[in-house]
Amino acid sequence: MPQILLSRADVERLLTPRACIDAVEDAFRRLGRGDVPPPGILALHAPDGGLHVKAGQLTADRPYFAAKLNANFPGNGARHGLPTIQGVVVLFDASNGTPLAIMDSIAITALRTAAATAVAAKFLARERCGTATICGCGAQAAAQLRALAAVRKPARILVHDLDPARSAALAASMGGELGIDVLPAPDLASAVQASDIVVTCTTARRYFITQEMVRPGTFIAAVGADNEDKQEIDPRLMAAAAVVTDLTEQAARIGDLHHAIEAGAMSREDVRAELGSVVAGLARGRASDGEIVIFDSTGTGLQDVAAAIAAYAQAVRERAGTPFGF
Repeated sequence: MPQILLSRADVERLLTPRACIDAVEDAFRRLGRGDVPPPGILALHAPDGGLHVKAGQLTADRPYFAAKLNANFPGNGARHGLPTIQGVVVLFDASNGTPLAIMDSIAITALRTAAATAVAAKFLARERCGTATICGCGAQAAAQLRALAAVRKPARILVHDLDPARSAALAASMGGELGIDVLPAPDLASAVQASDIVVTCTTARRYFITQEMVRPGTFIAAVGADNEDKQEIDPRLMAAAAVVTDLTEQAARIGDLHHAIEAGAMSREDVRAELGSVVAGLARGRASDGEIVIFDSTGTGLQDVAAAIAAYAQAVRERAGTPFGF
């Protein structure tokens, strides 16, 4: 098997949203059936950010390990002109331990996170979607829009950001690409109230989606809370909704579920299911059209290894990337 380096541009070209969604859906299904080991996570904190390591194992044409090392510094853009997330994914042959690929983690993270939203929307959102709202127009937003459009076709998409220029730029760039009306939404409450699907992908440290904003039947993908200091969803809304997690144990430590538990609004036992069990047909997803369903997406090493395998396989087929050897 070749050993290759894959840049961000390589990953973005090789790993299409559809291929990533299919790979991530299959990985969640296998996790729900108990066919793969649970992924692992390690986190370290610094004054202005932190480092997390997420690892997973998955068998495709052969067994693979992957470890993603991401530095996450929310103030990087304003302070240093750098991305919030920087890092690498290392893919190994799990039959002999050989490193097979080192690839940019910014693209992998955006694509696999958006793929998880799409898988959750496919199984948990209502079939018809008049309006979808994206909260947060940073690096994750475009991938979220592309992935969501692959499984649901909203009549229009509203985009909101604390920086109006970013929401205007995202709307201008994505409308023509998707063939959907994409409009800036300066008033978040009105946008959420009008929406069937809401995706939150911010670095917020205090919830901003409240119980009063959300109408019956809404599906919410809460993407931004990936450490214990981040929060996007009102604990009262979490308690009133059906909550599905990517990994309940992890969400209880670092997701919006963590804050709902700390506030006394929920316990772990109140979680309806993990997404893998829903995808595998072993647990109930949406119970009724009027039910509010929240997907607490904290990001897992299983998504990373699934996306990395798909990117590597396509690179091998195309003889893409830069060969390397230690």
